Amino acid sequence: MNANEDKDIFISDQEILSLISAWKSQVGRNPTEDELARIINNLVDEEILYREALNLGLDQEDKIIKRRLAQKISFLKEESIPDIPSSQELLSYFENNKDKYFIQPTFTFTHYFFSEANNSIQRAQQALKDINNEKDINSDPFYLGKSFANELLRNVESNFGKNFSSSILDAKQNQWTDPIKSTFGYHIVFINSANPGYIPEIEEVLKKVEVDYLQFKREQAVDEFLSNIRSDYIIYINPDLKF
Repeated sequence: MNANEDKDIFISDQEILSLISAWKSQVGRNPTEDELARIINNLVDEEILYREALNLGLDQEDKIIKRRLAQKISFLKEESIPDIPSSQELLSYFENNKDKYFIQPTFTFTHYFFSEANNSIQRAQQALKDINNEKDINSDPFYLGKSFANELLRNVESNFGKNFSSSILDAKQNQWTDPIKSTFGYHIVFINSANPGYIPEIEEVLKKVEVDYLQFKREQAVDEFLSNIRSDYIIYINPDLKF
């Protein structure tokens, strides 16, 4: 490209129509002639500054620019994937990734909590005896409350710890458990109901399967693009570098 060609700036009809559309979506109306002139002038100014920056080599060794350009070409490759996958493609993806869509068990339960700072195990054991003898229970307040309805197992584990969640998996319903240790102390627990986990039919999670499949295909497109061109590049790294 010669110097004169480098100074030519061509603004296509599509660019102008795109600018008008963007303005209308933000402002709610078409731009006036003066506003459109300013929009186009801003575009021209941006192009001039961009070219001058390239002429000065300001794009070289700039990590932010490199990252943005890498992201942009990734987006271009991702956008080459059709937005509407076939039913067979979705079904095949679902069959190969069923574990991703596993619906966790849920539990509805009530508990009494006994802080580990205050004779936790002994008080929990005594409370169990008192319940069986229909006596009042003197427990400690728990920061998340006393009763939980249809709580996912992963939430139970997050709130109480793995030992607690594992214990209620094996606990019998409609009776008080022996003291169960949590991250915070001991609990006695009454499980009102438990719904076992299951892998759903594809219709139940179809929208999520479609989103996941399209994301998988986009990532696959970028990976394939890199695989195809990676061999064109030779990578040099200083073998004596110490770090």
